[in-house]
Amino acid sequence: MTLFDTTPTYNLKVIIQETDIKPDTLRAWERRYGLPKPDRTKGGHRLYSQHDIEMVKWFLARQDEGLSISRAVKLWRSIEEEGNDPLLAMPNQSMPESRTAVAPPSGSNIAETRNAWIQACLDFNEKLAEQVITQAFAVYPPEMVCVEILQRGLAEIGMQWYENKTSVQQEHFASALAMRRLNTLLAAAPPPTRPGRIIIGCPPEELHTFAPMLLTLLLRYQGWEVIYLGANIPSERLKSTIKKTNPQILILTAQQLYTAANLYSIMRDLQEVDVHLAYGGRIFNMHPALNEYVPGHFLGNTLSEAAQMVNNILTKNLPAPRVKPIPDHFDKALSDFQRHQGDIESMVWHSAQKQNIPYDQAATANTNLARDMMAAIRLGDTSILGPEISWVESLMTHYHVPVDVLQQYLQSYHRAAAQHLDDDHPLVVWLADAFAETAVAS
Repeated sequence: MTLFDTTPTYNLKVIIQETDIKPDTLRAWERRYGLPKPDRTKGGHRLYSQHDIEMVKWFLARQDEGLSISRAVKLWRSIEEEGNDPLLAMPNQSMPESRTAVAPPSGSNIAETRNAWIQACLDFNEKLAEQVITQAFAVYPPEMVCVEILQRGLAEIGMQWYENKTSVQQEHFASALAMRRLNTLLAAAPPPTRPGRIIIGCPPEELHTFAPMLLTLLLRYQGWEVIYLGANIPSERLKSTIKKTNPQILILTAQQLYTAANLYSIMRDLQEVDVHLAYGGRIFNMHPALNEYVPGHFLGNTLSEAAQMVNNILTKNLPAPRVKPIPDHFDKALSDFQRHQGDIESMVWHSAQKQNIPYDQAATANTNLARDMMAAIRLGDTSILGPEISWVESLMTHYHVPVDVLQQYLQSYHRAAAQHLDDDHPLVVWLADAFAETAVAS
């Protein structure tokens, strides 16, 4: 699998402009080594793909490092024979540690390296964790280290926290080390070589930045100019930022339900701006139906898919997909809930006191549930609240909190909402179903 499109699209003039290779040299490579292998039109004219263009850049980069073209071709084929993509194993523009990178060994070894890094993080052993990563960069391609060790390692530590096997402190320690490494790689990124500019960041309240930083890194080392804006980007003056920087594409990522609603609001407001809009993140992977409403390009479920989609958008000028409008009655539903939110939560407070639900638990529950319910209404789909409740229920089980506390709370909230909202209000209907499901589960 490759990150780059293999569809024959570009003529000889384009590949020469993109790579600065001489036409005679390119034809000689094709004749002697069979690389690249352009398609041909009915008239006999060559057609190249984006993958072909990146292949030529790769050969030129190896020549700059001192290899002859014949040795570069042998290296390309040896990497392919081991089941790896040369464009990932040895990028065209090498990261600082990747000059001596070789084709990765078996997957079990990278898994062992990841486990060693995880254990060092859980032991708060910064020196050992850094040694493991430094050694990994000396052996594996940098993208593999970032994805297979850092990204997957953080995911495994996060799952251990969810299962009450690690602490928040251990998770934060690992995240800090991983983010520091990404920042170092970003600082060492070479200048862009391709036309076009990309903005990447997170919508308001979204603080999870590892995925957008990793996408920024990958795109920069593919030659794109990327402006990384970081976490919690306020929507105010975003239009003026776009006007000042003149990007071809704006990418936002959201991992949580309420930040996905903020992302949706930004994308909706920017529909008339002359810029491609794209998005991704955990919440959109979990709920693909949301993609029908967000006005922009969904980048896919993985980093590789995201990078490929960005390349396609920029090189092919893909039109934005059509989206469904959110039903009008959801606007009224949101307004009604906001108007009565204080009254509803006041009733829930009184019920919580009678049921001896701790103050801090009730306060946290009120804040999080209201935030997510409003997000679901803004996104036009209350069914996406179900998995969020299931997640909380499992978390309570892992942390030995009685699940009947959640059942009592949802029952109280349903009674309060039913008293202040219409019977057919989306949240009243959803709360009735949610209470029924938790009652059955208990």
